[in-house]
Amino acid sequence: MADVTIRRMTWLDVEEVAKVEAASFSIPWTKEAFMNEMLRNDQAVYFVAVHEKRVIGFVGVWKIVDEGHITNIAVLPEYRGQGIGQKLLAQLVAYAREKDLVGLTLEVRVSNVGAQKLYEQFGFQQAGRRKRYYQDNNEDAFIYWVKLGSESE
Repeated sequence: MADVTIRRMTWLDVEEVAKVEAASFSIPWTKEAFMNEMLRNDQAVYFVAVHEKRVIGFVGVWKIVDEGHITNIAVLPEYRGQGIGQKLLAQLVAYAREKDLVGLTLEVRVSNVGAQKLYEQFGFQQAGRRKRYYQDNNEDAFIYWVKLGSESE
């Protein structure tokens, strides 16, 4: 989708981001949780995908020393499969490189093959498994990691 822009999230986006979250996850983060991320968590950085002035997706990361932990990535159901997740993840990886983070990690449901394929396109590799990680159904999570280096490596 060509007319989607990716930009840093602000507290003014929280309402719409919470709607994307609610449409995407069985146990969604609350508006208050996102507001806390925006206003009180100095380690949190989020990007939003905007189409026709509407937030249609987002991605977040916590900077922990020299690594990044991807907190969540989501796209509204009606916009999935159009490359928006790729654009969001590309922006996040570019940001991580700019901040000299050595790697990124995340957890993903074992059943979420589509997300796993997206992460693998960016060089993420399976590095472990968390048993009964998801509270809604006790599903396991795969742990994914990608090492970031200079482009010439």
